[in-house]
Formats: sequence, structure tokens, C-alpha cells
Amino acid sequence: MKQYSANKIKNVAIVGHGGAGKTSLAEALLFLTNASDRLGTIADGNTVCDFDAEEIKRKATISLSLAPFEYQDVKVNLLDTPGLFDFTSGLYEGVRASDSVIITVSGKSGVTVGTKKTFKLAKKSGKSSLIFVSKMDRDSADFYKILEQLKSVFGPSVCPLVVPFGSDKKIEGYVSLIEMKAYTYENGKAKEIPMPNTEHRIDGLITAISEAVAETDEALFEKYFSGEQFTKEELLKGIHDGIKSGTITPVFCGSAVTLEAMDLLLKAIVNLLPSANEVCAEKPIEGSYEIDETKPLAAYIFKTVADPFVGKLSFVKVLQGKLSSGIEVNNMTTGESEKIGKLVFLRGKKQEDAPVIVAGDIGAITKLEANTGDTLCFGTQVIMDKIKYSEPCYSMAVIPTAKGDESKISQAIARLLEEDPSLSFTNNVETHQQVLSGLGEQHLDVVVAKMKTKFGVSVALDPPIVAYRETILKKVRVQGRHKKQSGGHGQYGDVWIEFEPCDSDGLVFDQKVVGGAVPKSYFPAVEKGLRECINKGVLAGYPVVGLKATLVDGSYHPVDSSEMSFKMAATIAYKNGLQQAAPILLEPIGKLSVIVPDANTGDMMGELNKRRGRVLGMNPNEEGTSIIEAEVPMSEMHDFATLVRQQTQGSGTFSFEFERYDQLPNQLVAVVIEKAKALFSEEE
Repeated sequence: MKQYSANKIKNVAIVGHGGAGKTSLAEALLFLTNASDRLGTIADGNTVCDFDAEEIKRKATISLSLAPFEYQDVKVNLLDTPGLFDFTSGLYEGVRASDSVIITVSGKSGVTVGTKKTFKLAKKSGKSSLIFVSKMDRDSADFYKILEQLKSVFGPSVCPLVVPFGSDKKIEGYVSLIEMKAYTYENGKAKEIPMPNTEHRIDGLITAISEAVAETDEALFEKYFSGEQFTKEELLKGIHDGIKSGTITPVFCGSAVTLEAMDLLLKAIVNLLPSANEVCAEKPIEGSYEIDETKPLAAYIFKTVADPFVGKLSFVKVLQGKLSSGIEVNNMTTGESEKIGKLVFLRGKKQEDAPVIVAGDIGAITKLEANTGDTLCFGTQVIMDKIKYSEPCYSMAVIPTAKGDESKISQAIARLLEEDPSLSFTNNVETHQQVLSGLGEQHLDVVVAKMKTKFGVSVALDPPIVAYRETILKKVRVQGRHKKQSGGHGQYGDVWIEFEPCDSDGLVFDQKVVGGAVPKSYFPAVEKGLRECINKGVLAGYPVVGLKATLVDGSYHPVDSSEMSFKMAATIAYKNGLQQAAPILLEPIGKLSVIVPDANTGDMMGELNKRRGRVLGMNPNEEGTSIIEAEVPMSEMHDFATLVRQQTQGSGTFSFEFERYDQLPNQLVAVVIEKAKALFSEEE
């Protein structure tokens, strides 16, 4: 692939709802520009962008892929992003690296939650947007119905530039409103025909385009309102400027399967979308940069791929200067310096050696220590903000299928965490479980599959154990007496301890011994014995909290007493005392903040009540949504992420964090105790 300067490079992310046709669109563009020698399909599992085994198996994109092509002396870096909500990491990475986005909308399904989310993300990120209505070859496709939806949801910036025509809901061809030419298609080849007899509708669309173009420039505004027609060049420039500023969101349509109207979209990408040198949407948190290859180097790593054989592959966008192999760069994020290895351009899984990557272009670096989100510089100081990923909201315990694989699991997951920052992995010291958290059930299923195929580690997933606590409700005074006689010195320790509830995270120890009934030298042994005991409660074996123990009396033997004897006496007092002090189980309660569409608030309230939640309040939020605040037992929240997604079709979000412990309802105590017996017996 030849070298291009920034004014001849377009970085375009293809985004949209899952199943909208993003990968098929990328495949069609690659095929039309001879970047691929065949038109692959999702069904056959032979597309350029969906090459991972899990993507082929699931027939869905699960990670970002890069696929450049060349057309009319312009290089276009396509970034094919996932549409499924479990894999939004790839979406955030793709939008971050792009200069503009193509929002793919299914001609069958219309505007969906994924459409709205990606449009909002593009606007928030300062990216230019183009909408492509796909699957127009389907019988149920209705372009004009979807156009009205787009205008209703996204406002007056929506401006159709290619529209279909036909009769009896059958599409016969497409009209380019910029060229004012009509085309039919046979085997993907365009044939120009006379304009169809739909002047009334087309005239209205032309007027809308002219008004939108007039708003982009004062001279064009005056020309339009003086009654003059725009030239084709003026239309192209006005639309380009409007797309760049965000005042125009052009709409195209066609079919990636039959290649109908794909040539019109291709021309629009090259002629209308902004080039890399026109856009600096991402502002650094330190320093500044220009899209200029003559300046000192600044580059940003926006994605990492972990391969057990090849090593790390770091996707990089050069912001300024030139990136060459062999040079020493400073990692501005970590402060370390590092030598750049081999550079490559990627097209799906295929790699092509790159001698240099210039400002505005995208490529990859092999075997780099730097991580996703790091900024690399030479001769300047620029630090870019890290990508904001979705927080993990679905957790499962990782269970090794073979004994002794725990360390292998940790190593494999550490590599996968480099790939996917929306994952998290913790070792729960209390439950002795390794807990993996992600964005949903599918997300974790894919992680498990990758662990087996990439790293040879087989695991199962189970719901994580809930960390209950125990405490007491009554104050009691009990004796603990340890006496043992066997040849030589015996063992003797005798204590009287008052146990009572208090507000603490564990044990509060005190002593009120008078008259030397228990020597001071044995106080630490008594306390140590009690502190060891509270790790295991008397009901279900969970740690004890909120317990005050006061040593008030006792006795000792001048010869047989020892620290161990008094430690044992304290243990006996603990077991006897807590049984008499009305022991109870405490369950962890979390604070929930869930955002749902107004239409779903009633259903969500009902669901929270089913989960023993206590709703604290509901407040209006932006764009027809409400925030519900509640407190819910953590034991009821394992599948909440799945429920929110199903109930709101993916538009709902939530945050949930531990708040405190509350008494477990009596009707649930027996079940928890039974499960605890099984759990702790397995550990033993």
C-alpha cells in the first residue's frame, strides 16, 4: 500500500445496532475497491473483518477490526465496530480512532436503541456523521418511513442525498440528489436511466438540501435567497462543510449484499467526509498537536490484541509527525521509554509491512510494552485522555476444570485484560473465588472461549458467592474454662466475658478485670483467641461483625496457666456466648442507581420490589429517561444486568455498589445456612 498524506486519508468508523449490516457494508466497500477479491458473507463466515473464530461461530462482530482500502487516490481506513451491547469496548475504540462515522440503520428495523446510542456517542466525541440505510433489497424495507423516524429522532440536520424509487414497494433504482441522476443496478453494476416520474417528492428533497447548504456559508446563503441555483461544486463543498460542522447529517441507502447504490456511498465517503488533516476532535489533557507529518511525533494507542504466540499487537493512530520502526519513543502515560518494533498496516487478519505511519494514518506496532490509552511521543510532550469504557456490570466466579490451573487462569486473564479494559478480575480473599466481571453473559462466554483457544485453559463459570456476615442482638455474660491434665504441666485458663452488640466492622475488645483475677500478661492471648474466632460465626460460619467482648473476670493457675490455655478458654467462651446472644445473619445491601426510559419505570419498580429492593426515589433525567434510586440486597442482583438490557432493549444503564449490611429476613436464614454448610464443607 502506497504512502498517503493526511489530506488524502479518511478514518471512518462503521457503527450501529447489532445486525444492522455494518460488517456486510465494510465487505461491500472492500470488494468494490478491489481491496478484497471476493464478496464474503456473515453466513459463510468468510468476511474480511469478522475473522475471529468466535465471530464466525456467533455470526456477529465482537471486537474492532481495521480494513483500509484505496479509491480515487484516497486511503480510507474503515473501522468495523461491534453492535452488540456486550462488546461496546470495540465501539468506543473505533469512534476514538475515527474522524467520522457511518451510522448503519437496517432498512427493516429502522431506528433502534443502538442507532440512538451511536449517534449520541458520535456527537459527544465531535465526529462527523453519515447515515446509511442498509438492506434495501429486503421486501420489508421502507426507506421513507425510516427517513421520517430519523428526522423525528435526530432533528433537522438529517438530509437525504440518495433515495430509492419504484412501485408497489419494490425498489427499481436509486436517485443521486447531488448529481440529479437515476441508476438501476444489475449484478452490482450501475446503469444510468432517465429520471423517474417522482418530481414532487424529489423537488422537496432538493429544496431541503439547498436550504441546508445555504446555512453553511454566507455567500451561498445570499445566492440561494436571490433565487440562483447552486452548482454541483457548490453543493459538494456546502455539504462537506455542513457534515464537518455537524449541521448536516447526510442519509444514503442501498444494499451491501447486491451492491446496489454502494458506488454512490463510496463517492460520498471520498468526496464529502472530512479528511484526517481537517479534524482534531480529540483534545489532549496535556500539550497540543497538529495533524502535520513534519512536526515531532505524537501517537495514541487505541486498541491492543494479545496473542500467545506473536505477542502484543498495538493499534496506533499517529496524531503528529511520523512513526518509524527502530526509533526510541517516550511513553508519556507511564514515563518509560521504549523502542518501536515492526510496523504493519492491517486489513482484517492480514498484515502488510509499513516502513512508516504518518500523521492522520492508522496502523499497528508489534511486541510493544505500552497499553491501550498510552500516548507515545518523540521530541514533544502530549498526553491524550484515556478512552472511557463501560463499567463491568455482570460478574461470575471462575472455576478451574482441572486442579492446579489457578495460576494459569490468572495469567490468561491478565493477557485478555490488556485486550479488553471493560473486563475486571479480582481474587476474593473471603470467598476464595476468582471473580471475572464484564458487560454481560455473552461477553464472559467469549472470554472463556478465548481462554481455551488462545491459552489452553478450560474453566467454568458459576454465580459468585455472596459474602454474608453474622452478629448478635443480646448482651450475655459467659464463662470459658479450659482445663487439661496430662503428666507434667497441665493446661488451665478460666475467663468470664461479656458479649454485646456494637457498631463496628469486627471485634471491639475491652477488659474490666479487678484484683488480678486474670494476669495482664494473658489479656493479649484472650484477645487473639477471640479475633481468630470471629472469622467463623456460630450460625453459618460467616465472619462476625459488630461484636464487643469485655473480659470481666476469671482465674488462673500459677503453674498450669499459659497464653495458649487462655486463648483456648476465650474460644470456649465465644462459642458458648454467641449461641446464647441471639445470633443473626446479615446480608450485604447495595445502592442502586438505574436509568431507564420513562415507559419502563413502572416495570422496573415492580422488578425491584420482587428483588426485595427499597426504592428511595425517582427523578427525571435527560431525553425521556428517569433515574431510580434504590437499595437492594446484593444476593438478588446477579442477573440484573441481563434484566435491564431485556426490559429496556439495551437503552437502560445502572451502577451498583456496596452500601452496608442488614439483617437477613427470617424466612431466608435456613436456605443460606444450608448453602453455607455445603460451601464450607467443600473448602475443608
